[in-house]
Amino acid sequence: MSGKNFYLVLDIDIHNPENYQKYIELGKPLVQRFGGEYLIRGGLINAAETELWKPKRIVVIKFPDKESAMNWYNSEEYKAIKKIRLENSTSTLFFVEGA
Repeated sequence: MSGKNFYLVLDIDIHNPENYQKYIELGKPLVQRFGGEYLIRGGLINAAETELWKPKRIVVIKFPDKESAMNWYNSEEYKAIKKIRLENSTSTLFFVEGA
């Protein structure tokens, strides 16, 4: 482990909010089981500069390290939940090391 936090950043456009709700309900406890903490989960966006991308809905999750983040993302439990997200939204997701 590097000792640095690792962050998931997700920009998501939800097409079917009713079905997507199941992803929200199942996702939070699983994230927490892998040591993740939601820092941002939607909310008002004040996009001051948008030359590269225009965000829709931002989610930021802090994991204690890269290993925890990757174990969560690649887990069998998340693969089943991820399917719900992919079927009901369009997104950009990436991980970044941080403080």
